[in-house]
Amino acid sequence: MVDQIALLGTGLMGAPIARNLARSGFPVTVWNRTAAKAVPLAAEDVAIAASAAEAVSGADLVISLLSDGPTTSEALFGERGVARAMRAGATVAMMSSINPETATEQAARLAELGIDYIDAPVSGGERGAIARALTIFAGGSVRSIDAARPALELLGRVNRVGGVGAGQLVKLANQIIVGISIEAIAEALLLIERGGGDPEAAFAALKGGFADSTVLRQHGARMLSRNHAPGATIATQRKDLRMATGLAAKLALSLPLLDQAAALYEQAAAGPDGELDHSAIHRTLRTQQQRDSGE
Repeated sequence: MVDQIALLGTGLMGAPIARNLARSGFPVTVWNRTAAKAVPLAAEDVAIAASAAEAVSGADLVISLLSDGPTTSEALFGERGVARAMRAGATVAMMSSINPETATEQAARLAELGIDYIDAPVSGGERGAIARALTIFAGGSVRSIDAARPALELLGRVNRVGGVGAGQLVKLANQIIVGISIEAIAEALLLIERGGGDPEAAFAALKGGFADSTVLRQHGARMLSRNHAPGATIATQRKDLRMATGLAAKLALSLPLLDQAAALYEQAAAGPDGELDHSAIHRTLRTQQQRDSGE
């Protein structure tokens, strides 16, 4: 049963998630490393804690939306880690995207303290978080997931995909598909532009055909409008593809499309487009083509 929720990290995803949970009647306390970013949530009756330990004290469910695996492990187990401030019987829902191996390590350490763990990364970006339309890849015991389900289902569709670590594994698979698809759409639109076609007409025609997808509809539209305000950034996509390539190497898997996409996102994230939406890979490729052709 979930009576009190703590949320760590109120960025692009964390803020709308906290807002939606509070609007649904859950008492929510948040903490963010940059405190000013959390202040607007006070208008939604969200409590703002001065420290992460204060936020989790008394919480039944602690949701992490911090940036990466090392950051989440430090927040849980570091010098000021929150694990020992949590009560036994509470559950951590790790909605941050981290390595599957890190998830299993965190779960084992928390189990020693009597704390349950779900790795529950999401797909849908900021738009999905605002609309309560996230896809949640949940790894953990049926009991733990069912206990957190009343809160998580307010955020989107909860899919149990296996034990701890499985959620992060499926999220990496999701990011491979998304990253490669965004690159493919960007290349296709650039081909239409360079070939003298009408990108707007082509985009309308592609929707409904075999090439149609949520990625095409959302990110293709962003590419055409050149509106790359971040829903999820190129830098975040790079981080996830780095984890995917690392895991593939450990498993002795050769994944050439993943390797090519990861290299492109590395290049894009190192330049001025890194903090833009990952659809801005279209802009990166256009700039590269213009430079290479001397335009």
